[in-house]
Amino acid sequence: MTDREQLTRDSLAALNVQINKPKRVLLIEPAYKVKYPPLGLMKISTFHKQHGDDVVFYKGTNVELRNQRWDVIYIATMFTYQWNITVETIKFYQRNRANKYIKVGGILASLLPDDLEEETGIKPHVGLWEEVDRLPPDYRLFDGVYSYPINDASIGYTTRGCIRHCPFCAVPSLEPEFVSFIPLKDQIHPRKKDLLLLDNNVLASPEFPHIVDEIKKCGFQRGARFNGKLRHVDFNQGVDARLLTEEKMKFLSEIAIYPLRIAFDNIRMKKVYIEKMRLAYKYGIRRLSNFILYNFNDTPEDFYERLRINIELNEELGLSIFSFPMRYIPLDAKRRGYVSNPHWTKQQLRGIQCILHATHGVVGTRIEFFEKAFGKNAEEFKYIIEQSEEHIFYRDRMKPYK
Repeated sequence: MTDREQLTRDSLAALNVQINKPKRVLLIEPAYKVKYPPLGLMKISTFHKQHGDDVVFYKGTNVELRNQRWDVIYIATMFTYQWNITVETIKFYQRNRANKYIKVGGILASLLPDDLEEETGIKPHVGLWEEVDRLPPDYRLFDGVYSYPINDASIGYTTRGCIRHCPFCAVPSLEPEFVSFIPLKDQIHPRKKDLLLLDNNVLASPEFPHIVDEIKKCGFQRGARFNGKLRHVDFNQGVDARLLTEEKMKFLSEIAIYPLRIAFDNIRMKKVYIEKMRLAYKYGIRRLSNFILYNFNDTPEDFYERLRINIELNEELGLSIFSFPMRYIPLDAKRRGYVSNPHWTKQQLRGIQCILHATHGVVGTRIEFFEKAFGKNAEEFKYIIEQSEEHIFYRDRMKPYK
């Protein structure tokens, strides 16, 4: 018996699943706000439906569902700072003691398994359930129950894991093995226009040319249309600028990439980052996006500089680079309040949140708006974010800088 066969056998036994007898399965996602649907639950739904089981999904808590008899309840978890709502949801469904088989997995469960077991008495599943992870998602799971902002895209992976071990990233814990190629064809939904890929570092794969070729064969080549509308391919976790050669940029330009996301987590990457943005321009990629990590080992000054670089590239090249600042929170934090001393203060971080609240979390493309929101230079930026919330929201009440 192989390790995978033993894993499957053990998993089925632990879940009290008997293939010859249909089960009642409840899938729960806590009622936190997320943009993307719980892919793990979607694949678990496929797994159980393949075995003839009855599957029900619900987001949040529901007394009527809790009081029913279920053969197994799965509860998804996301970020560790959603600890309170996650634990409350688990305990809510534990109140019906007839439901003995409650299984918890996901990011929080994998990063804080001991804490979660101590709090709930449930030993969570850590990492991926490999057999289930390779199944296609059940896109009909949420019909008539809940609507996620992303509803017209096939969601999947062409790789798993990452070759990097960045200290701020959870991927090495969640996906410790780098898998260089996962077939894409069976992950494509025939009625979805776009393709959302959650690869953590697709450019690290030696199979990258093969991956691009498969994306094109699945109907997502550059200029491809679906029911008359342009299709989009989004490597949503971003690509690694350090691995983005001219050859790989050419490959990316051959698919319906929109937008191209490149992380800019450290000001020391300034030179290589600018080079890659110019390379994108050379190959006709105009819509770009990036993640800007802050509150880690950076300062307000270099955070501002990274934002400013994008604005200046937009002005110079006619690009549309949208920045998404991402506040660093430790991987074991159960709430959002972490402050990276001595680089930042609580007030400064709150000031950034006030600005981003007004911009819906996005830093736009035009210099006039950017300078009004973030200041004309790093010193003015620091002045703005150190003001009270009222003065930031109602900028006309703020005394002019200098």
